[in-house]
Amino acid sequence: MTTIVVLFNLKEGVDRDDYEQWARTVDIPSVRRLNGCSGFEVLRSQGLLGGSPDAPYAYVELIEVEHMDDFMAAVGAPAAQDVAAQFREFADGATFMVTESIE
Repeated sequence: MTTIVVLFNLKEGVDRDDYEQWARTVDIPSVRRLNGCSGFEVLRSQGLLGGSPDAPYAYVELIEVEHMDDFMAAVGAPAAQDVAAQFREFADGATFMVTESIE
């Protein structure tokens, strides 16, 4: 299985509550419905282990992909592209890493 790890901060001036409401009502349900996707969660950083609140990223998304070809076709559809455009209005410089388990 592939996991796409997305690391990002919010753009300057974006309200955290506005983003999180959108994530709960639009982003999370939309991504979970995509063909090939077997799981999706959005995590808010609480700081670094050891107590520092200065984490380099405010949010982490974990997208579990069972079938990458199906998933890539699904994210190219107009509805998914609309959600992606909305995400770009909130996120500043998101990094998308494609990962796989070493086990």
